[in-house]
Amino acid sequence: MQDEITSVEKGITGAESVVRSLLASGVDTCFANPGTSEMHFVAALDRVTGMRPVPCLFEGVATGAADGYARMSGRPAATLLHLGPGLANGLSNLHNAKRALSPIVNIVGEHAHSHRQFDAPLSSDIEGLARPVSAFVRMVLDVAEAGRDAAQAVAAARSYRQSQPSSHRRTSVGAWAVKWPRRFGRHRRASLMRRASQPRPTHSRPRVTRQS
Repeated sequence: MQDEITSVEKGITGAESVVRSLLASGVDTCFANPGTSEMHFVAALDRVTGMRPVPCLFEGVATGAADGYARMSGRPAATLLHLGPGLANGLSNLHNAKRALSPIVNIVGEHAHSHRQFDAPLSSDIEGLARPVSAFVRMVLDVAEAGRDAAQAVAAARSYRQSQPSSHRRTSVGAWAVKWPRRFGRHRRASLMRRASQPRPTHSRPRVTRQS
């Protein structure tokens, strides 16, 4: 933790400190859909060796890929998203990831402090958007704390998954929602539900023999 703060004092940027902290915490893959506000982080991905950036054409692709990566590998993945609207584009997959307890660290760019007063078209409440799908939300206000905050984010992603009971850690292959037609009465619906819950018998296909 002290190493990240010392590295910033030696001239390493806050973005580089975040990348180094992610690598030290075991995160080496970043699915990215950056914009102009994240160019300093893109430059850090190029300067710091060890991080594998994966460009994505849409934020939903980035968050979905990070979710799949975490489910398959069991390791946290990082995403890089452009401001609040970019985060909003990936929220559906982040919702799925939270339900599946997939550890993901989302890095979202923000306008410069001097620019936020002008209420630019892409200004939004990033923390408000992130909180429903996150176990840990932190706005970095001091460059010297960027590396430490990144390490805490990874630790929170790991601990959130490990703290859930085993019954809550199961993920189903598919979730089905059935909307019954109005013509089905209460007893008919109950009968169909019982039949749907019973295992279907497996029948072998009849063998057809051809006689010449």
